[in-house]
Amino acid sequence: MNRSNANSSAMKIEWSQPARDDLAQIRAHIAADSPRYARQFSERIIGAVRKLCEFPLIGRKVPEADLDNVRELIFQNYRIIYHVEEHHLFVLSVTHGSRDLTRQSNQPWEIG
Repeated sequence: MNRSNANSSAMKIEWSQPARDDLAQIRAHIAADSPRYARQFSERIIGAVRKLCEFPLIGRKVPEADLDNVRELIFQNYRIIYHVEEHHLFVLSVTHGSRDLTRQSNQPWEIG
């Protein structure tokens, strides 16, 4: 899950440790009921992120961040928050859509 090239383009994907932890927690939560569905769901999230290599600006700007290069892709009930640069996409967080990011002391886009 560290880095991957989706195609021959120079776009690289990197997952932050908090984003990896988010995905692992989601998978563990779902696995309590269905390990198979948990694996499939996490694979589908990873696949959605890989598709961003072709169209990194397809996600909307994160309203709470108000930064052009901090975007989010909505996947079912989750917000995949990422930072995009010319040849690099950095996944910052995979957050449930009901979570209020304005009340968090550390917003995902402040990692650095």
